[in-house]
Amino acid sequence: MKNNTNILLGLMIGLLAISCGETSKKADAINEIETVVKKAPDYDAQNPESILANVAFAQGGWDDLYSKKDVQYSYDYRYPDGKADVSQERYMFSNEASYAVYSQNDINAMPGMEGKIEQYFDGEKAHVMVDGKELDDPAAIGGTDFLRRANYFWFVMPYKLSDKGTVLKAMGQEEYNGISYDKVAVSYDPAITGKEQNDSYILYVNPDTKMIDRFLFSLPAMGVSVPAIVGNYEYEDIEGQKIATKRTYFMPNEKGEYGETPSIVQTLTNVKFNNGFTKETIMK
Repeated sequence: MKNNTNILLGLMIGLLAISCGETSKKADAINEIETVVKKAPDYDAQNPESILANVAFAQGGWDDLYSKKDVQYSYDYRYPDGKADVSQERYMFSNEASYAVYSQNDINAMPGMEGKIEQYFDGEKAHVMVDGKELDDPAAIGGTDFLRRANYFWFVMPYKLSDKGTVLKAMGQEEYNGISYDKVAVSYDPAITGKEQNDSYILYVNPDTKMIDRFLFSLPAMGVSVPAIVGNYEYEDIEGQKIATKRTYFMPNEKGEYGETPSIVQTLTNVKFNNGFTKETIMK
């Protein structure tokens, strides 16, 4: 009986060893696959497509962001004089739906309007509500459409820079704050975008971190036709995504000079992914 027990124990240990060996092999294989998947693209400072591919990788990747389904955060858009738009923002990545409810609206979101202001872009059409009543005013709807699309774009900007119609050009290096940045010019082909006016950018990509620390951009909708507005970004790692949670913007004066005080400061706080939003619940 003792011999049988020893044989049985030996078989169990042998099977366990085989099982562990197989598990170890599978784990090694998975780790090897993950290592391949997570490997950064080759970086070529002369190739703007290569630079932006590395930017997207460093940000955390579009596939990873898309898998998070949606996001909610608190947004503070503020002038030096204290005027601000303060909102809770919600976006769905599958259809680019964008919703906001404002607790302060001094600048862009119907300034001077009293009451609870809500904006919603359902992926096709913009809606604006005051105290729960939807407005049919074309100016209010147009402003809502612009803000909802713009705020969503700025949140996912690093992934949008390779959309169809994008025209890229490497611009060499420029030193700023002791870092030699690789510069990339970004513009859009109106024949593909279908828009007469398209934004344009000059990106400053940190060659070490592969992040866009700084950029210049135009805003044709607001009368700025060339990349003249400066944006400086500071990032936080939130669930594997590098999110620009502090953004400072500088507008040039009539001489093209920039002051020390930001013209606009934007902060994002309480960023939370995977909230389970749907078209039916995103406004609730």
